[in-house]
Formats: sequence, structure tokens, C-alpha cells
Amino acid sequence: MSKKRLYEIAKELGKPSKDVVEKAKSLGLDVKSHASSVEEADAKRISSSFSATKASAPKASQSESKPAPKPTSTPKSEVEAKPAQEVKAASEKSVQPKPAAKPKPKIRNFKAEREAKAKAAAERHQNQGKGKQNNRGDRRNNDRRRDNRSGNRNDQRNNRNQANQGPRIDFKARATALKAEQNAEYSRQSEDRFRQEQESKSVAARRQEEARQNKRKAQEEAQAQPSKPTPAAAPTVAAKPAPAKAKDTRRKKANRSDKSRDFSHQNEDGPKQSKNKKWNNQNQVRNQRNSNWNHKKKKGKNNRKDQAPKPVTERKFHELPKEFEYTEGMTVADIAKRIKREPAEIVKKLFMMGVMATQNQSLDGDTIELLMVDYGIDPKKKVEVDDADIERFFVDDDYLNEDQLVERAPVVTIMGHVDHGKTTLLDTLRNSRVATGEAGGITQHIGAYQINANGKKITFLDTPGHAAFTSMRARGASVTDVTILIVAADDGVMPQTVEAINHSKAAGVPIIVAINKIDKPGANPERVIGELAEHGVISTAWGGESEFVEISAKFGQNIDELLETVLLVAEMEELKADPTVRAIGTVIEARLDKGKGAVATLLVQQGTLHVQDPIVAGNTFGRVRAMTNDLGRRVKEAAPSTPVSITGLNEAPMAGDHFAIYEDEKAARAAGEERAKRALLKQRQITHRVSLENLFDTLKDGEVKSVNVIIKADVQGSVEALATSLQKIEVEGAKVTIVHSAVGAINESDITLAEASNAVVIGFNVRPTPQARAQAETDEVEIRLHSIIYKVIEEIEDAMKGMLDPEFEEKIIGEALIRETFKVSKVGTIGGFLVTSGKVTRDSSVRVIRDGVVIYDGKLASLRHFKDDVKEIGNAQEGGLMIEGYNDIKVDDTVEAYVMEEIKR
Repeated sequence: MSKKRLYEIAKELGKPSKDVVEKAKSLGLDVKSHASSVEEADAKRISSSFSATKASAPKASQSESKPAPKPTSTPKSEVEAKPAQEVKAASEKSVQPKPAAKPKPKIRNFKAEREAKAKAAAERHQNQGKGKQNNRGDRRNNDRRRDNRSGNRNDQRNNRNQANQGPRIDFKARATALKAEQNAEYSRQSEDRFRQEQESKSVAARRQEEARQNKRKAQEEAQAQPSKPTPAAAPTVAAKPAPAKAKDTRRKKANRSDKSRDFSHQNEDGPKQSKNKKWNNQNQVRNQRNSNWNHKKKKGKNNRKDQAPKPVTERKFHELPKEFEYTEGMTVADIAKRIKREPAEIVKKLFMMGVMATQNQSLDGDTIELLMVDYGIDPKKKVEVDDADIERFFVDDDYLNEDQLVERAPVVTIMGHVDHGKTTLLDTLRNSRVATGEAGGITQHIGAYQINANGKKITFLDTPGHAAFTSMRARGASVTDVTILIVAADDGVMPQTVEAINHSKAAGVPIIVAINKIDKPGANPERVIGELAEHGVISTAWGGESEFVEISAKFGQNIDELLETVLLVAEMEELKADPTVRAIGTVIEARLDKGKGAVATLLVQQGTLHVQDPIVAGNTFGRVRAMTNDLGRRVKEAAPSTPVSITGLNEAPMAGDHFAIYEDEKAARAAGEERAKRALLKQRQITHRVSLENLFDTLKDGEVKSVNVIIKADVQGSVEALATSLQKIEVEGAKVTIVHSAVGAINESDITLAEASNAVVIGFNVRPTPQARAQAETDEVEIRLHSIIYKVIEEIEDAMKGMLDPEFEEKIIGEALIRETFKVSKVGTIGGFLVTSGKVTRDSSVRVIRDGVVIYDGKLASLRHFKDDVKEIGNAQEGGLMIEGYNDIKVDDTVEAYVMEEIKR
């Protein structure tokens, strides 16, 4: 059978454990403490004995007796035993008191106390008298008492050992049970207190509302009968007692009776009535006013208990999002706000993941992704848009409106070799003499023009054909839709023709071949078609994809057929643009004008360009101040595929840079400055610095001489072409260094820079100012002005060759064999020789060779033919010679004559 411990039985009965232990001992059970175990039947006996005692016990008296003595102590008298039993019964009866009953004051029994004290004194006096007569008996009693005391000690030790050997006391279970009982009691008291407070507040609110209604009625009656006083029995706020409020043990200040005392409880029927009804009515109205003022005006700290408690709003539960878009460096507080969670919760999750963080600490991308995966959210990294990156508009076309796309004019680039008739063809198309304006008949920069053909517009770009303008041809191919490859029928395919084919294929644009100069007698179009087929440009007549048209640009033959072919190919390409978006495009050309400043030629590719639009072109920025078309007329807007020239940029951009329109000028300025800063940093990274690793290479490069050059040109494209061409000049031992290059006239600052760097100033289609020319003469700075690129390259190449140290090569001019030697006193040894090959000259150097070994190398002191001094002795002739500083000439020595000749570079 299962056993029960005594403290468990005491808890079930609601009795102290000590009473249960005493009851068990009285029933004859062998128990030692409250932790002793008993059988189930004994437990029922203990419970039933308590029930029987409770039923037979008398009612508890009003007075409370003293606590009962310990069970182990021996009772002094029967008088003291009886009160102990009464206290015990009373304690059993008073275990379940009424919750609202207050403890009654104790009543002491002074008569019984006096009797007990007198009896104890008499017994003590009697024992002292007997002690003198019975010493022996006392000695025997002392021995007996000592034996009993030692026996008691042994019994106590045995009892303690038995208690230790018995079941162990579970103090943790006792503490847990006691704590749970206290918590339950505290919660029950808190609920009762809160319920009483709510009831008292509801009663107070109801009485205040009744008081207001009564006051309103009283005022209405007073206004209706002002002469009659109000009856004394009228109910007022002060006449009603205040409700009894529950005692709040949590706040002691609220229980002060001197601050929030309600004096209306003095009389349940209201304040004391005066014999004079008039005074009673006045006091009544005054009390009512004071009551109303106290309730409405008093808003202090102590009046908070009269206010209704604010309802505790539960936190609304938010569902977690399915996706979370994050950026690098987000803080824990930002993440908590986004996913509607507490920062402490996220900090805890991070701690469980091994990341120590606070709510204001930034997190990296990997940590954020792991956190979102833990929450079951799909993390996505937010792609931040770089406002300074205008290249994104040319890569991604998501910003275009599909329903706003319209057909646009094709952009056609004319490409080919030098002097094959590109500009002449464009001149014929525009009905103007464009070629006459170019120096030497060679196009130096890109020209953009627009013509009308069969009611449709076509934009033409004219590119240079010279080898120096490779990059400019590449730019023309990158912005074009159709390429017209012009080939002279008498010359055929040339190097620049092949290069143009490669540029067009790299750009992925269709090629239309225009075979020009068919009016010449030596024209052979079939040879041109065959040569182009070798380079992958096959005619449609041969089963290819390229259209071939035979034209004569000079006489205008088959020009209409060429334009129809262009429109047909453009229609097959389905060229469309969105004119509603902000404009983007490419810089075709840029230059500095003395009166207008920076002037840039733009080709609009998407959107519409308006005057006053904020613009960023390359690393420059500004606002479109004025806009002119290819005919020089002012326009206010430019549609897609329209070339225009604009002013308003802070600097001249680079040819080939992209441009974009921004929302406002502030954003454009910020983007332009950021792009300029990045370009400067990139340029600094390219610049090589001297370090220990490259010190030897730097010293070695110091042996190479350089030509410092400053380039000034009319347009940016010419500057770029000149710089590239000059840097490609290959002369061993020399190189070209571009100190400075810009667009515009030569000014004083250029001369100052040239003097400091020992450079040559090259002006291409520009002239120096009078002040710059005067300063150049004073500082002895050379200025070279040119209008044709051939002349510039040849001149610089000659200068590079001329500044090198001369280089010589040894040339053997003849050999002679020594036949006889003659020694002359005070003169030296003379050798008679026979020229076996070549000749021996007076100013030549000689080398004495004996048995195949060079014995001496020096100069001739004299050369004679018989007795005459001669300048040279030819083949198979005899003569005599003396070698300067050498007299050990022997017969059969070979004398080799040679000269040092300078090598031309």
C-alpha cells in the first residue's frame, strides 16, 4: 500500500504539522517528525480523529488563551494541563475563521495567575526546608536524576540517529509547496482587492451622476421659483456617504487620510440641519458647489485613485512578411521595425546564432540572410541605384513605356578608306559642298546631318577614314543602325575598309556596300565584290546578306536607289523609341567656342531633349541653354535620332561619352561631380609610382629620351586622334609624352607649362593668342601649327630621330699585305705594302693582324706612293705606310683599313 507523509496530511486538513504529529503519537503511531510516513489506513484514522474532535469541541471563547506548552515538557500541575487542552481545542476550532471577522482583544485571568504564583512559591519554600533534613535522600535523588539525565541524553541521541536513518526530508518540495500556497493566496487577495476597487469606483461614478442630475434639477427649480427656498431634505452630494474603499497595500501615499478625506461620512443623512431653513439651504448649496469643484478641478497625484484605470491593450499580432528586402549595414532596430517584432527578440535570436549584437548595431548581409531564414522569410538584397551611373540606361530598357514606342529615323554611318568618297557622298545627299571645308579634303572630325528621303528622315554620320581616327570610327559604329561601306571601284578593298568591316560586325549592324567611282575608266565592281566576299561581306546576289549598290557620288548616279535600300533595311530592323521619357544619347563631338563656351554635338537615342533640361555628359554637367540643329537653326526640342548642338556645359566632354537628362540641376551637379571624382581616382591609379620593385626599370627607362608635347585642337575628337597617333610612333630609344591636351586656342598658360616641362606646343586648326605668341618668343617656346594630321606625325617623328645620339657602323674598305719593312732613325718603321683588295685611304683606321690575331688598332700616320703623299692607294698598287704610335710591323702582316659610317634611322 502507498504511504503518506504527515506534512501532506496536515496540508490536506489545513492543520499545522505539529498538531498532526501530536495526534499521531496520541493514536499510538511510531512517528518522529512531520516527514514521517504512515500507512493509508493510519492516515484515515488521523483524519477521522480530527473530524471527531472538531465535531465534539465546544465553540471557541471570545478570549484567546496562551499557547500550549511543548509536548515533551512535563506538566507542572493539573491546573496547567487543562488550559493546554482548551487552547488546543480552540486552535482546532479557529482554523477556519470568517474572512471578515476581526480579532477580539485578549482578556487576562489575573485571579488564576495569582493563585498559580502563590502555589509555586509555597512548593519552593517547602522543598528548601526538606533539603536540610534529607541530604542523603537528596543525594540519592541527585544520583537518580543524573542517571535519568544521562539516559535521556542517550535516548535523544538514539532518537536522532533513528531520525537520520529514517526517510529524508524533501525541503525543496516543502519550499515549492509553500511558495505555491503563498502565490495563490496573494493572487486571491489581489483579485478581491481589485474587485472591491472596481465596485467602489462604479458606485462613486453612479452617485456623482445622480448628484449632477439632482443639482441640475435644483437649479431649474430655483430659477422657476427664486423667492422660495429649496427644501432641506433635498439630496445632495455631501449628504451621501462615500463608499468604503479597499486598502491598497502597494501604494502607501494613497492611504493618507489627511489629503483625500471625504467629510461627507459624518452623517449618513447629510450634514447637521440648522434650525433656520434659510441657513440650511445656503449651507447645502455651498456644500454642493464645493463637492462639484473638488470632483472637477482637483487633478493632483492623490486624486488618481478616483480615476478609472486605463485598459491594458494587448499587443496586436502581426504576421511575418513573406519576403524581406535588405541592404548592407541595417541595424537590429530597423529590422525589428520592418518585420514587426521586438528588438529584444531579434537580439536573442542572434545570440542563439552566436552573434553578439545590440539593437543599434549594424549587421552584414550574411547575418541578415541567416536571421531571415530562421524566421522563415525569403531574404532579397536590395540593389541600390547609383545616380552617377548613366550607363545603366543604355544597358537596361525597363524604364521605357511599351505603349509609347514610336518609329524613329535610322542612324546611318558612312565608313570606308581614305579618299574613297565618303564626304563627297554625304555632300551629294545634303546638296552642299562639305568636302571643300576640310583641310586637304580629309575629314578631321565627325559630322552629323539629317535629310528627308521619300517623306522619311535619315540621320547620317560622317566618320574619318584615316588610320589615326580608328577610335572615332568605332564610336560611329556603336551609335549607328545601318552602315554604308563605301569602296572605290578602282582601288578595291584597302586596310581601312577591312577595319570598317570589323567595326560594323562588332557593333552588330547591317552593312550596305556602296561601290563608288564607277564612272572612272578603270572601275571594276566585280573585283570589289570578290574582295569583300573574302572578308565575309557577301552580296545578296551571291546568296549573302549585304546589299550592294553601284553609285557615283560625284555625278549623283544611283543615289536614290541607295536611299531606298537604306529605308528598306531600316524597316526590317524595326527601329523604335519612346519620346515621353527623359532623353539619353551619345556625344558625337565637343569643342570650346570663344563666345559660347563648351559646345557639344549630341545624338538623341531615346526620349526628347528640351531646352533648360539638366544634363550630365560624361564627366561634365550643366543645363541646356541653347540648342541648334545641323542647319544652324535654333530648336526647342530634339526627338530621337536627331543630332543637335547644345551649350551650357561646364566643360567640353569627351567625344563618345554618353549623356542623360536628370530631374533637377542639383541632382545633375552631384552626379557630374561624382563622375569627375571617380575619373580622377582612376587616372591616379593608372599613374605609376616609383617603388623599390620598379626602381631599376625606372632608371632603365631614364635612358630613353622623350619628346614632351602639348596638344591644342579645335574639337575633342582631333585631340584624341592626335594623342593616339603620336604615342604610336615607334622610334627605338625615344618616346612621345603628352604633357597636356585640350580644346581651344593656345593661351599663356600653355606657354608657361611648355616652358616648365620643355615641351613643344602643337596647334591643330587653332592659333595662339597675341599674348601667347609674345610670351612664346620671350620664353623661347616652339609652337607648331598644323591643319593636316600627316604633317604633325612626320614632323614629330623626324624630331624624335634627330634628338638621338648618332649610331655608327664599321665598314672595311680594303686590305694590304706587308712585303718589306724599313727602319728610319728618329722616324720609325715604314712598311711597304701591296693592296690586295679594296683601297687604303689616308683618313681610314687600320688594324694590324698577325696569324689571324689583331695585334694593334689605330690610325695611319702617313701614306705614300713612292715619294709622294697621297690620299688613297687602290687595289693592286704598292705604297708605304706608317702607323701612328706603333713600330712593331713585320713582314707578312695584314693591314685592314676600315671607316665608321653613321647609320640613318
